[in-house]
Amino acid sequence: MRFIPAFALTLLFPLATLAGPAPKYAVAELPAALRENAHAVERRHDELLTVKSAARTVETVMRATTILDEAGSRWASELVYYSSLNRISYFRGAVYDASGRQLRQLRTQDIRDISLSDGFSLATDARGRVADLSQPTYPYTVEFEYEVVSDNPLFYSNWKPQPVEQFSVQEATFKVVMPAGLALRFQEQRLPAGTALAQTTVAGQQVYEWRVQNLAALDEEADAPPVSELTPAVYTAPSEFEVQGHAGKLNSWADLSRWTYELNANRATLPPALVAGMQALVAGETNERARIQKVYKFLQANTRYISVQLGLGGWQTFPAADVAAKGYGDCKALTNYCQALLSAAGITAHAALIKAGSDEHDIRTDFPSSQFNHVVLCVPLSQAAKADTVWLECTDQTNPFGYMGGFTGNRHALLLLPEGGRLVPTPRYGAAENCRQRHADVYLDANGNATATLRTLRTGLEYDAVAGLAGLELSEQKKRVGNRLALGNFTLDRVAFRPLPASAPVPGLVETLALTLPGLAPPSGKRVFITPNLLSRLAAPAPAVGERQADIWLDYAFSQLDTVQLHLPASLQPEQLPAPVQLTTPFGTYSSQLLALPNGSLRYIRRLEMPRTRFARAEYPAYLEFRRKVSAADKAQLVLVKTDA
Repeated sequence: MRFIPAFALTLLFPLATLAGPAPKYAVAELPAALRENAHAVERRHDELLTVKSAARTVETVMRATTILDEAGSRWASELVYYSSLNRISYFRGAVYDASGRQLRQLRTQDIRDISLSDGFSLATDARGRVADLSQPTYPYTVEFEYEVVSDNPLFYSNWKPQPVEQFSVQEATFKVVMPAGLALRFQEQRLPAGTALAQTTVAGQQVYEWRVQNLAALDEEADAPPVSELTPAVYTAPSEFEVQGHAGKLNSWADLSRWTYELNANRATLPPALVAGMQALVAGETNERARIQKVYKFLQANTRYISVQLGLGGWQTFPAADVAAKGYGDCKALTNYCQALLSAAGITAHAALIKAGSDEHDIRTDFPSSQFNHVVLCVPLSQAAKADTVWLECTDQTNPFGYMGGFTGNRHALLLLPEGGRLVPTPRYGAAENCRQRHADVYLDANGNATATLRTLRTGLEYDAVAGLAGLELSEQKKRVGNRLALGNFTLDRVAFRPLPASAPVPGLVETLALTLPGLAPPSGKRVFITPNLLSRLAAPAPAVGERQADIWLDYAFSQLDTVQLHLPASLQPEQLPAPVQLTTPFGTYSSQLLALPNGSLRYIRRLEMPRTRFARAEYPAYLEFRRKVSAADKAQLVLVKTDA
C-alpha cells in the first residue's frame, strides 16, 4: 500500500469538504426586526411556475425557514401534494443548527406517503408526501426543495409569502414563465411600496417576477380579517387550459362554468323504472317545495357519500345510472343524481361549484379562477308569487332540507349552465337566523346551593355546533354538554333534545338540561352573592398593544336572549337590584335588567345582538369600550341579604 503524505491529502480533499458543507442561515445574521414577534422567519423562498403549454405546468419551490421556538415548529415539515395529474420530480431537504452548520440531509426513508382525503373535495386525488425535520433545540433552520409537474393547469400557483401572523420574511421571490401565445392572468394584493412587477421577454417567453424583502411579522389582533387579506399576495390563473384533452378558456366566470358544464353533460340518464318512481313519488303534490323535499328525502335515504377523485374524475361526474345502481357517489355524482331525480319529477335544478368548509371564507369574486372544492344543487322555484331558491347539500344523509349552514352558507357559488353561468349568493345567515334563546329556572336554598332547569333553543349557525348531539349515546351527550357549560361545580342530572319541525324557517334544536349546583352562591356572613347571568358572559378582547393595524371584522352575526328566573327562599331578599344596562352601537346592541316579581322571585333578562360587518381600525377603541361594558354588565353580581324569616 502506497503511503500518501498528509499535505497531499489536503490537496486532494480540500478542508471545506472534510468539514462538510459551508455554514449558511446562521441565526446571528438575522436582523433583529425580523425576530421581533416572530415564531419563524422565512430566510429565503423561491417559487417558479413554468407554463409549458395549455396542458402542462412545472412548479419548482425552494424554501429555507428558521424556526425560533416551539410555536414555529409547524414550519419544520413540508407537505407536497400529488395525484394522477401531478407528479413529484424530486423532494429534497436539509436541516441546520443555529450557527448554520448542516446537521443532516433529508433521506428517502424520512418521507412518508399519506392520504389527504377531506371527504368532499371536487378536484384532488388527495395524496401527499410529507417530511419532518424537527429538532429538539431551538433555533434551527430547515431547507426544502421540490418540483411538481402538473397535467392539470386549471390551477396556477398563488404566491403568499407571509401566510400567517408572527411569521417574518427575509426574502421571497415568485417567477412565472409563459410560452408565446398564452397570456397570464394575475391579481396583486397588498404588495409593499416599491415592490413592482418585473416583466421581461426571454427567448420568446414572457417572464413575470415579484420579490419582497424584510417583511416584519404581523401581530395577532382580536377580531381582525383573515391574514390572507392583510399580507402580500399574487394570484394567478390561465386564460386557456387543457385537462386530458378537454380544452377551455378562463377569462370569465362564464368560461369556467361552460367548461365544467360541458365536461359533465349527458351523464344524467336514469333507468326508466326510477323515472316512473319519481313521477309517482310527487304525483298529486301541488306545492313545489314539498315535491323537492320528497325527492331530497329519497336521495338521503338511498345514497351515501364516497370520494372517488381520480384524474379527470376530480371534475367529471359518474353517470346518474351508476349512482342509481350502486347507491353511492362523490359530491359531483350525488349532485348530478339528485338533479336527474328532480328532472324526472318535473323540476329544473342546476349544479353549482362552491368553496366549502366551516373555516373557509368566500372566494375572490373579482378574479375568475378555479377556487372551488365542492358541488351543491341550486333549485330555483318557478312560482312567480314565491320567488325563491332551494339549495341542496347532496352528500349528507341527515342535513336538514334546504340548509347550507356554516359549510356552504354566506358565500358565492358558480352556477353550471350550458351558456355559461354566473356567481350567485348562497343563503345568508344573519342575526335573526343565528339565534340562541335560553330560559333557566334556578332554585336557590338558604345555604347557596341550587338546582336548575335550562331550556335552550339554537337555530341557524348556532344549531351547527349541536346538530349531531341528539343522535349520540346518553353518556356521550352528557360528556359533550358538560364540557361546554361554564359552571364551576355541577352535576348534570338530565339531558334531552328535540329538533324543530321541518317546516321551521331554519333548523333548530331545543336542549333541556336539569342541573344540581352545589355552592352556586356560598354565603359570606349575612350576604349571598350570585351572578344572575349564569352562562352567557361575553369576555372583552385584549386591548391593542401599540397602534391597531387591522380593520375590525365581525364575521359572525348572532342574537342571544337569556331569561333567568331566580326562585329565592323566604330567608333571602335582594339588598338592591343592579341598574338596567342599555347599549346601542354600530357594533351591536345589548340590554340587561333584573326585575322583582310579585311572587318573590327575580327575573333576569339579557339581550345581545351583533352584526356581520366591518369597521375601520380607527373604530377599535370604541368597539373595545362596547365589549368592556357588555363584559362588565354580564359579570354584575346580585347581593342577597339573609333575613329572620
